[in-house]
Amino acid sequence: MGRSRRPQPERLALKLSRIREALGISQSEMVNRLEQPKIHPAHVSGYERGEREPPLPVLLRYARLAGVCLDVIVDDDLDLPAKLPAKPKHS
Repeated sequence: MGRSRRPQPERLALKLSRIREALGISQSEMVNRLEQPKIHPAHVSGYERGEREPPLPVLLRYARLAGVCLDVIVDDDLDLPAKLPAKPKHS
């Protein structure tokens, strides 16, 4: 039995791009903000184009930077708040 890629939320790439743009930073600066070893601007570009699947710690960092819960990012039925970063509803 082969390992296939798990389904990815359809709106994930768009949401990640929107978060970075709302923060007003470049893909290179996003790498610094993600605080993850071995992340390159090309990875961020791939995340935003839907060509790469971000690891869970990266998704969590995006959520924290945006001030939203992780489910808002990965659930296609939930929209990002109009204003980012948002005020976190959790601590």
